[in-house]
Amino acid sequence: MANKTHTRRDFLRLAGFAAAASLFGQGRSFAQTGRRPNVVFILADDLGYGDPGCYCGQAKVPTPALDRLASQGIRFTDAHTPSAVCTPTRYGLLTGRYCWRSSLKRGVLNGYSKPLIETDRLTVASLFQRHGYATACAGKWHLGLDWATKTGGDANAETVDWDKPVAHGPQSLGFDYSYIIPASLDMDPYCWLQNGRTVEAATAHTPGSKRRWDGGGGFWRAGPVAPSFDFYEVLPTITAKSIEFIRRQEARKPFFLYVPLTAPHTPWMPTPEFRGKSQVDWYGDFVAQVDDAIGRIVGAIDDAGLGNDTLVIFTSDNGSHWPVAQIEKFDYRANGPWRGQKSDIHEAGHRVPFICRWPGRIKPGTHSDQTICLTDLLATSAALLGESLPSGAGSDSYNILPAMLDPGLKDTIREATVHHSGNGLFAIRQGDWKLIEGLGSGGFTAPQAVKPEPGGAAGQLYNLRDDPGEQKNLWLDRPEVVERLSGLLERYRKQDHSRPI
Repeated sequence: MANKTHTRRDFLRLAGFAAAASLFGQGRSFAQTGRRPNVVFILADDLGYGDPGCYCGQAKVPTPALDRLASQGIRFTDAHTPSAVCTPTRYGLLTGRYCWRSSLKRGVLNGYSKPLIETDRLTVASLFQRHGYATACAGKWHLGLDWATKTGGDANAETVDWDKPVAHGPQSLGFDYSYIIPASLDMDPYCWLQNGRTVEAATAHTPGSKRRWDGGGGFWRAGPVAPSFDFYEVLPTITAKSIEFIRRQEARKPFFLYVPLTAPHTPWMPTPEFRGKSQVDWYGDFVAQVDDAIGRIVGAIDDAGLGNDTLVIFTSDNGSHWPVAQIEKFDYRANGPWRGQKSDIHEAGHRVPFICRWPGRIKPGTHSDQTICLTDLLATSAALLGESLPSGAGSDSYNILPAMLDPGLKDTIREATVHHSGNGLFAIRQGDWKLIEGLGSGGFTAPQAVKPEPGGAAGQLYNLRDDPGEQKNLWLDRPEVVERLSGLLERYRKQDHSRPI
């Protein structure tokens, strides 16, 4: 059985290379033809599966840019983040490795946390950099930094030396240029860093805000803030820096641009021109502003005459923080038909929109039902460059280029996909079956955890084809499936990889 699996994987890998080569150089790789594509990866923060109109057809939040992007490319309907919260997803998409294999087993980092990614680990950025690409990151980092401190000890609000360079950031992991905030927009310190230096020292203080939902304003924590730092201007600044980078590029040198947006994560702070654009309070207005930002970035690519040479990928880092109370209040499902919300092990926590555009290469107005994961960006990037991943890199990354180029692809690319909740609850998905190792959401939705009853189910098992809402637990009805998926999950954990190597 193992031999058959490996043969199929090899076939898919070769098929991806062959499809790409046929498009560009009569059997030669992109590197050989000199026509390697630019890659722009836009990552929204807490945007749900149901927010883009092209996914669920809700009309309360306008998303014309995302709808247009989908009409020009391919829309994946079964795309997943490796985690249901911020930091671990970012780790996974850059390294091609599930974050629970790292030191972070649950939750997220804060603005003062130590770096999570080792400097010798291959990332998407360092892979492109090795191939002569100009590489840049503009937006939310949230992967830890080595702040210099006045005491020589751990970094915190009192000890950071704002005048010293910040080590082990994007520049250590393959990015030539970076303009970032340290973590989420509701986490201090609130300041910009350009190429490892603070643009303005965070010498002022904000008392924070407790308003999470109605009336805008949102939530952020108290802490150090740069005197001129403006929460409302963070998303426009990320957009502007991304466009500036695109405009600086030379046609003969390809580039990779990673744009991890800070929105629509809290605080929900749409600028005045977007207030009232939706029927879903300031959250919907902020989603509308995110859509506008994406449209501006894609427009800059086209205005520079680079559209046909650029693969644009848009997705989100996890589901929306949109509980049942908000669904009922606004009659709006930010996470579409799926159960739960951000941080949960159920589908709404990790099933996200995923749209790819590449004019002349990806067939417009198509969709794919392939199960994919954001960890797949590394292996897919390697395929674009005509190479295989080196040993030890991208242990959970699969090449999804064949599915991008052929929406009718029938061969299953991923053997299985592991999901991970904010509280560290595991699930594994294979085909129609999804097994969850415990009871409860494992995240924000109550109950987070449930103690099994004597003789009752110890976990959850759902057939997503028959029960996409995860309502009928088949744990006791299908013990053979429980045994098979539990064994596969345990093997993945023990062997430190899920991709055949």
